[in-house]
Amino acid sequence: MSRYTLHEAPNGVALATPDGRTVFHYLTEVPPDSGLAANSACCFYPLLTPSGQDVVEMAPDDHPHHRGVFLTWHSLSSGRCRADFWGWDEFAPTRDRVIVNRGIDATHADADRAELRIANDWLAGGQAMISEELTVGVSEARNAYVIDLAYALTPATDVTLDRAAFGGLCAKCRKDGQATYRNSRGVVTLDDPHYLTPDTGWPSEPWYSYAIALKDGSGAELAVIDRPGNPPTLWHNLAPISMVNPCIVAPGEVALAKGQTLSLRYRLVVADGDLDAGWLDELARDGM
Repeated sequence: MSRYTLHEAPNGVALATPDGRTVFHYLTEVPPDSGLAANSACCFYPLLTPSGQDVVEMAPDDHPHHRGVFLTWHSLSSGRCRADFWGWDEFAPTRDRVIVNRGIDATHADADRAELRIANDWLAGGQAMISEELTVGVSEARNAYVIDLAYALTPATDVTLDRAAFGGLCAKCRKDGQATYRNSRGVVTLDDPHYLTPDTGWPSEPWYSYAIALKDGSGAELAVIDRPGNPPTLWHNLAPISMVNPCIVAPGEVALAKGQTLSLRYRLVVADGDLDAGWLDELARDGM
């Protein structure tokens, strides 16, 4: 019986559908020709629609530290050090701060669904600051991939995720074509949030999406669903850089005690054409 398959790919692994279409690559190493300014990859790039359209980009000229879909922050504090794993290098150091992959396994694969386990260590000066365990579930429905992400982040020492306007899960979408943000009520026309002012983030919503009308007449849409149980969130959805970012540190800092696991769950929906808002509402309510 045909099933989802996980196989080695340049600088990481790739997940393919039972009929051989690539869903995404998960990069464990920085591609040498990518121009990525960050020390770490550990991201989903490319991330494709069922027809093969890429919806994200890597290391654009204006933000060369951004990479596909990734999760980290640019300002973390502990008694030992401060760290920027995002790659901005403005409020905390990036030198010797790197996320290192320590394993990827397919824990389940059949004709309908794949499940992966990804383990990463966030190292500062060669010492573990946070241990990351990421569970990924993938299925296909309604001409879209539905990708469930469950992060478990466990600090090796007391760590504070400092308050900031952006950070956490980020989808760096492609910038070509005509793009709009949407939520369950339709097109969103809020002012752009400011990258230094956390209170300017967009209001909490179950989901926002980024819809792209491409020059060849086709279209693609990426929705990010903020799952119930996540900490309070404002969204840093910034049109000039095509970014979708549910930010748990915009309302305030998040303090984690040594050994205290922070659990974060998100759902990505990656589609050809336009997504149905009612269906996204259902996916936001469903368990995971």
